[in-house]
Amino acid sequence: MSRISVRGFAVASATAVTAVGSVVGVASGSVAQNNDDAEATAAGTTLLADIPMGEQAQVQTASLTHQADVQAIAADASAKKDAEEAARKAAAKTAVAKQEKARQAAEDAKERQAKQEAASRDAKRDATSFAVQSSYSTSQIQAMARQMVPSGQFQCFSNIVDHESSWNYQAVNASSGAYGLFQALPAGKYASAGADWRTNPATQIKWGLSYMDNRYGSPCEAWAFWQANHWY
Repeated sequence: MSRISVRGFAVASATAVTAVGSVVGVASGSVAQNNDDAEATAAGTTLLADIPMGEQAQVQTASLTHQADVQAIAADASAKKDAEEAARKAAAKTAVAKQEKARQAAEDAKERQAKQEAASRDAKRDATSFAVQSSYSTSQIQAMARQMVPSGQFQCFSNIVDHESSWNYQAVNASSGAYGLFQALPAGKYASAGADWRTNPATQIKWGLSYMDNRYGSPCEAWAFWQANHWY
């Protein structure tokens, strides 16, 4: 029988080492060895061939079982770490995807609104497309405005006209001389929209809409300023 060193089986557990020490004591006919004997065995001085054949399998099994346990624990720890890292990466990827989706949705909504407003403006009639009349009722003037002002801005536009002139295109402020639907001061400002500004409410509407867009960005923004200051 060949003399094979226990070191070749990498006996690492205290249980395996103690078992080897006990078996060696029985084979030599001596009393149980002390801890120094166990340390000597772990260092490789005891040979597997010195252990009775019936005990060798037990020693080998104990050593291999310990090794398997250590490897299983290491594998579980590695798998857990990999799973946590994968979960972290997946969560980060999901968060980025949600942010991108929200950003794209906001851009799409803004683009749709811009297109709708552009289409609305394109569909509106210009002041010169209305037939000239000798006089105009409030409902007629409001109908003109609805055809010239984007639908989403009309209520704000109407609110300002209500407060400034009550839709009277010939309204005059006795103290300042402010004139027309928007109480322009001086009144001659309307001329930039057309020479017939005194008698044509469509010309005044054209001027008022341009003024609100250029000064405030839109009639609704102009109305917000009016509400805060009671002038615009």
